[in-house]
Amino acid sequence: MSGQNIFITGVSSGIGYGLAARYLQRGDTVFGVSRRTPDETLMANENFHFAALDLLAEEKIPETIATLLTGCQSIDTAILNAGVLGEIADMRQTSLKQLRWVMDTNVWSNKSLIDALYELSIPIKRVITISSGAAINGSRGWNGYSISKAALNMLTMLYARENEGTHFAAVAPGLVDTAMQDYLCDQPADNKYPSLEALKSKRGTDDMPGPIEAADRLIPVFDKIEALTESGGFIDIRNLDAS
Repeated sequence: MSGQNIFITGVSSGIGYGLAARYLQRGDTVFGVSRRTPDETLMANENFHFAALDLLAEEKIPETIATLLTGCQSIDTAILNAGVLGEIADMRQTSLKQLRWVMDTNVWSNKSLIDALYELSIPIKRVITISSGAAINGSRGWNGYSISKAALNMLTMLYARENEGTHFAAVAPGLVDTAMQDYLCDQPADNKYPSLEALKSKRGTDDMPGPIEAADRLIPVFDKIEALTESGGFIDIRNLDAS
């Protein structure tokens, strides 16, 4: 399925970087945004088009997206990947300022991005929002992250209802060894957060692949997402692996 136009947020590191690298290797054209400039592995590829963008700078999103996608006649897959974790703590210890920052990054920036993409009036085949099992697990300590990913799932569903020509899906990629795991694995042991200790035990195993390996699992799922869930649905890739 090479030769497609792929839009990805958060391409400088983590899952976004892995996806961009693998799509480029496949022969696709990648349009990427992130706060930081990716390394030369991506930047030197003639099929990679990049724009620096802070997703919290809402006023800059429409113009940046329009400029980046100048001349692009259609988007096969738009992957809204960029996000933040926030702090692992109980709800009563978490400030509204922290929660608003997580929500602004993980939810409202994606609304602005989707709106900017549709302002271009070009066909968009599918939109993938990167969700998490935290959206439904309700594990203690994951407060803002869990709330934001649950809201992202609903945001995805609502846009699906409004845009029948595009297939929308929220996809939980499973555990991936990224900078987020650096923070999580550095947290001191605490019996209040058993899910955190379970996560730490999986680092360095097949249950927590690196970004490139994760991309190898995710891209085939994205390619056939229409057959895996109705538009607006949520799937966890780990459940697909088990089935």
